[in-house]
Amino acid sequence: MRHRKAGKHLGRNPAHRRAMLRNIVTSLFKYEQIETTDAKAKALRPIAEKMITLAKRGDLHARRQALAYMQDKQVTHKLFDELRERFMDRQGGYVRIIKKGIRGGDGASISIVQLVGLEGGQKKKTKEKKEKEEPKSEDAPKK
Repeated sequence: MRHRKAGKHLGRNPAHRRAMLRNIVTSLFKYEQIETTDAKAKALRPIAEKMITLAKRGDLHARRQALAYMQDKQVTHKLFDELRERFMDRQGGYVRIIKKGIRGGDGASISIVQLVGLEGGQKKKTKEKKEKEEPKSEDAPKK
């Protein structure tokens, strides 16, 4: 029985699990979108959101806490300098998990983990382009 054993173990010992999550969080902020299993994605989300909350605080202690967890110094600076501005107006929900499908090799369910905000700007641009294109099609002679 698993009574009073909270948290996902992900088939690893505690040191390996911590190292894996540190690597995944670092990769997420480096590439802004990664592909991983559902269980790892669900374990990743609270850690990534905590790092973004630290970046929003922006003081020296928060920066040192983030540097202590993340693997790459440049990625931490990117989080505090560039990505921070994207999330200043949001109150939470910085990470999106999208189910992708099933991996062929072992049948594990795969998800795409991405930072919110990047796609919002792209959608607005496509809507603006469609609005600009519609008047051109209306000006064309009708049959």
